[in-house]
Amino acid sequence: MTVRTRFAPSPTGYLHVGGARTALFSWLYARKMDGKFVLRIEDTDLERSTPESVQAILDGMNWLDLTHDEGPFYQTHRFDRYKEVTQQLLDNNQAYRCYCSKERLDRLRESQMAAKQKPRYDGHCLRNKPDAGDAPHVIRFRNPEGGSVIIDDMVRGRVSISNDELDDLIIARTDGSPTYNLTVVVDDMDMGITHVIRGDDHLNNTPRQINILRALGGELPNYAHVPMILGDDGARLSKRHGAVSVMQYRDDGILPQALLNYLVRLGWSYGDQEIFSEQEMIDLFDIKDVNKAPSAFSTEKLLWLNQHYIKESDPAELANLLQPFMDKLGVDTSSGPALKEVVIAQQERANTLVEMADISAFFYQDYENFDEKAAKKNLKIAAGEPLRKIREALDAVQEWKGEALHQCVHDVSEALELKMGKVAQPLRVAVVGRAASPSIDVTLELVGKDACLRRIDKALAYIDARAAQQEQA
Repeated sequence: MTVRTRFAPSPTGYLHVGGARTALFSWLYARKMDGKFVLRIEDTDLERSTPESVQAILDGMNWLDLTHDEGPFYQTHRFDRYKEVTQQLLDNNQAYRCYCSKERLDRLRESQMAAKQKPRYDGHCLRNKPDAGDAPHVIRFRNPEGGSVIIDDMVRGRVSISNDELDDLIIARTDGSPTYNLTVVVDDMDMGITHVIRGDDHLNNTPRQINILRALGGELPNYAHVPMILGDDGARLSKRHGAVSVMQYRDDGILPQALLNYLVRLGWSYGDQEIFSEQEMIDLFDIKDVNKAPSAFSTEKLLWLNQHYIKESDPAELANLLQPFMDKLGVDTSSGPALKEVVIAQQERANTLVEMADISAFFYQDYENFDEKAAKKNLKIAAGEPLRKIREALDAVQEWKGEALHQCVHDVSEALELKMGKVAQPLRVAVVGRAASPSIDVTLELVGKDACLRRIDKALAYIDARAAQQEQA
């Protein structure tokens, strides 16, 4: 048997992290078992499905590099097939037309709720078989009476659902359009899906789908219902916990391999290992090892992983990924240091590409204002003399390279009998505008001679103004 898994999102919004994890688990299992991964777009909700949402799902899958072997298939292209199956069920007396009005169904529900019964259709049209011809109606699946549906779930273990708890669900609406539970069954059957891996919010649909599949003579797939993802407060993950869209994480400067590594560890583990290459995920992952309990999403843990992948990335590739973030800040990188060299200098200093862009802008453009706290601490009046001396020394440097620049700072420090930090830190704030940057020699080299001297002059003017204010006081 060739293992065939599928990811079947509804295009009513973005690809969220819960869907991405489901897609990842399905993709990994197919790859591990040398099987096929199918992408199916469940777009039968014509009112809510949009082309933009379809594209958002495809973009998210592409960004995560979860490549599908077949598809994408679209359910809206298969309406004739669903109509054919619905007629087959009608012909076999496994489905029937229901003419019950909304008002009758509302009254039924209210009476059942008042009697503290589980709301369910009472089979009125099955028993009475009204002959109303083409009057408005839905089509209901005739659920088996008595017995139970047994699900040997690969994550949750054995689950038993009594057929008496299941009512005759609608499989075709009044307008003839098919409903979710029918389309899923027909698609999984036609596409030969052997393993259905999905969120446990679908578990209540599974016994209904199994009964429809049996009525059609289809072979049951293996089911694996993975638990939901919670926020760090224990509530279901939502926008109030931060980004939940996959593409929002991209825009926030998260690397795709970091997000995948994080998602695979949400509910699955392999000993104490935290970092997994793609091949390790494929080799080690087993859907049977997924936890039954929900997992809590930790942005802090994701950032830790992202920083790891930033540090381990090829600088040239990372520079390509960083470029759009620099562009978004309006930073022109066409003149100045090669972006690859900036990446090398900053790789261990940033948790995200957004942060890396923000702390790297000074290499290409003068800052507007000093960081107030850094200037107050490091650009004191006493810093004026070391800054003037280092400016003179730097102005005389012929070959603007890190080693020579470091020697300048060292020589000025010795001449003034100061610790190097008393020279290097005011110099750093003068050149960068704040108290943090890569090593001073790397910083100076990448910023360039003209910009360094110009910014030191700005710092000296700041110190002079500070001294004048003090005199007036």
